Amino acid sequence: MLADKKKITIAIVDDHPIVLEGLQKVLMQAYDYVSTICFSTGGEFLNYIKKAGSGSDIVMLDITLPDINGIDLCREVKTLSPATCVLAFSNHNERSTIMKMLHNGASGYLLKNAGADEVVACINEALDGQIALSREAKEIMAKPSARDLQVLPALTKREKEILKLIADGQTSAAIAGQLHVSPLTVETHRRNLMQKFNVKSMTAAVKVAMENGLMS
Repeated sequence: MLADKKKITIAIVDDHPIVLEGLQKVLMQAYDYVSTICFSTGGEFLNYIKKAGSGSDIVMLDITLPDINGIDLCREVKTLSPATCVLAFSNHNERSTIMKMLHNGASGYLLKNAGADEVVACINEALDGQIALSREAKEIMAKPSARDLQVLPALTKREKEILKLIADGQTSAAIAGQLHVSPLTVETHRRNLMQKFNVKSMTAAVKVAMENGLMS
């Protein structure tokens, strides 16, 4: 285990008590001077930051929380406390999820199957200003998925408008009325979009478009 004589504060945001207890034990054994604070919801941690005026040195952040998605929470934490290093600590092993966390300002990503030494090493890397990835997270990032290799389609302004309206839950009839076109035209756009994204439903098309920022 690595040890650090500098006083550091580490927050843990996870709704599973066994994870909170386990990480606390690992951290107390690894560092000579450490203060840990635990939160079971994202809202509790955000309230803590607002009251304290700043966050912790490190926050170990689960992605699946009862009140907020950890990806969105990461962005809010970095907005309120830019100096806080956010480390995702999650069972989600999708490359797209890791990318989203890093895009929102995370300093690293650890899978929950990481060993104690690996967790401590990643914390030290993050404190040293590096992007810290657990071994399995590195392997995931090194192997792009078929979707990552897929060339994304170019969308027209009208197709983006229709995608956004579909994402908002509007029907073809409602979209046609809003855009002053016929329902048949909207249905044609739907079919074209599914072909462009090579998917079998508009739900899947909207998901791919949102994940890749094609609707902005």
